[in-house]
Amino acid sequence: MKLKILNVMNRLLAAIQFITILPLGKPGIYDPRGMVAFFPIVGIIIGTIVSISDQIFLLIWPAPVVAVLDVVLLVILTGAFHIDGLGDAADGLLGHRSNEKVLSIMKDSRIGVMGLIAILCALSIKYCGIMCLDYKRSLLLILIPAYSRGSTLFGIKFLNYGRKSDGTGYDLFDEPLSLTDFSGLLVPIALSFFLGWRGLWLNALFIGLTIFILIYYKKRLGCITGDMLGAMTETIEAMLFLLVSI
Repeated sequence: MKLKILNVMNRLLAAIQFITILPLGKPGIYDPRGMVAFFPIVGIIIGTIVSISDQIFLLIWPAPVVAVLDVVLLVILTGAFHIDGLGDAADGLLGHRSNEKVLSIMKDSRIGVMGLIAILCALSIKYCGIMCLDYKRSLLLILIPAYSRGSTLFGIKFLNYGRKSDGTGYDLFDEPLSLTDFSGLLVPIALSFFLGWRGLWLNALFIGLTIFILIYYKKRLGCITGDMLGAMTETIEAMLFLLVSI
């Protein structure tokens, strides 16, 4: 029993170290197959930190300033990990190029015009969405980062990895995901019931956006990469903040 608990904790710590800059656990913990299931839980942790900070910020600054600080905090907590993927994916995907050229561009660490525009648009949309949150603001700040990081599980499950032997996400695709790997999503889904009808709206948006992006990836490239997983996370997070505030 103790060994099982220790194994679960190591996988959670591996996920935290992979996605965030939080200094938790021993350095170098890495369990690509085991940590995937904990991505939504890490999203809960990120969202909780942002939600608590948001309430403190609101005591000091007006809502527009707080929304900016929330967005900046989301970037800082993840070390711009997903933002970097969004920029690289946009540079590669947004244009009429062959699959080989797209993969080559995404591997280039330099950012292009399309990548910069995509990042600015995502951050702007996220800012507007957070600024307009009113009902259950704190809970939504917790749930949306969890949903957005949980979306990557579907990318790993339903699309093949686009590179042969390298890349940030290569190890995540070693073994097919099972149904139990999606159990972490049950936490944000359960918490979403406290939102009332907005919870149903949030879940519908999550399903719709995830399906839309996976179909786009499938038609555009026929596969997925680590950068595209990051872009998926940022895009869904931004759009959920925007659309749930309607």
